[in-house]
Amino acid sequence: MEAKQERVILVGVETEETWRNFGESMLELKGLTKTAKGTVCFSLIQKRPQVDRQTVIGKGKLAELRQLVEAHEADLVIFNHELSPRQSQLIQDQVEVPVIDRVQLILDIFAMRARSKEGKLQVELAQLEYLLPRLVGQGKNLSRLGGGIGTRGPGETKLETDRRHIRNRITGIKRELKEVAAHRERTRQKRQSQVFQIGLIGYTNAGKSTILNLLTSAATYEQDALFATLDPLTKQWCLPEGFQVTVTDTVGFIQDLPTQLIDAFHSTLEESRNMDLLLHVVDAASPDRQQQEATVMALMEELDFAHIPLLTVYNKADKLEGAQFVPTLFPNVLISAKSSRGKADLTEAIKLRLMEILEPYSLAVPQSEGKWLSRLKKETLLLSEEYQEDSQSYLVKGFVPEGASVVRKKEEP
Repeated sequence: MEAKQERVILVGVETEETWRNFGESMLELKGLTKTAKGTVCFSLIQKRPQVDRQTVIGKGKLAELRQLVEAHEADLVIFNHELSPRQSQLIQDQVEVPVIDRVQLILDIFAMRARSKEGKLQVELAQLEYLLPRLVGQGKNLSRLGGGIGTRGPGETKLETDRRHIRNRITGIKRELKEVAAHRERTRQKRQSQVFQIGLIGYTNAGKSTILNLLTSAATYEQDALFATLDPLTKQWCLPEGFQVTVTDTVGFIQDLPTQLIDAFHSTLEESRNMDLLLHVVDAASPDRQQQEATVMALMEELDFAHIPLLTVYNKADKLEGAQFVPTLFPNVLISAKSSRGKADLTEAIKLRLMEILEPYSLAVPQSEGKWLSRLKKETLLLSEEYQEDSQSYLVKGFVPEGASVVRKKEEP
């Protein structure tokens, strides 16, 4: 039997600093709440020059919020701002239902989505570090075993009484994550020496998992929901020419991604930093497309991804209405992952981008060297092979990743 959805009131303050993206941010908060299995019954919005230092919203609005909670029989209030421990406590004392903020909501969704051991550890670390300074007066909330949004993950342990236990747990998780990161680094180095790596990045819900499934037939979780993917997943993909590469799906970016998550998911994002090509997947039909693009590009800069070759994949072309689509990022390709032509269009665009970033080569491969020819097909983008009667060899032309030994000299397998 499915658990009853919690009734939620959202609260946002539009200030002189946030007015430009405020509408989109509130819509996103609504989407996040829905992803966390909550039902939004009211959105309370206030315009102020800046947020109130004590309670974010003014006293009058706080009294109105209390009345709204009673009138709508709300179970939870979610603020579209990061609340300090003091603010959280003052507001909660007034409204008499649990109060969480955008960061806790995102952490909660990540707790729902984590599948791998590393993913679960990273979520728990982020939640514990966020909750530690907020434990005073949280006993009532945290004792709601499995009590819904904001309490998933470690929220069900006796956090409010055992700070030392939490600090020890944080130290333990960091140690475990270091071991996992070291193992990941060893695996990556093994893989790096031979395989060209493509990474999928982009705003959450742009269609990255759909594209991974399209290219590799991987049965990954794809859903029209924010943060549908959390753990990075790598699958092999063979281009029509025979070139074998890997494609990695990653967690989606979002406006105001909590710093706790950037820190906690460092090793997950580390995976993307070592890619040879990034596919930046953009929801072409989103009304806030340019803002989403800017968010991803800024985060890429922050995470030191700017040096990696990029191809922007404008997805969801089937949802575009009216005027002709005008791209803002280059190079790019416009596709619909759901259409019959989607895979062919994307594959061709990736192939053209590979020809720009790889090194061209031309080789004569003796007829007797079948194994070498086979390796060239797998490890390079081989575009033509022509049999030369006089020399009894194949003249092969294509593009090769920088430093690949298969072209420099023939190596015995």
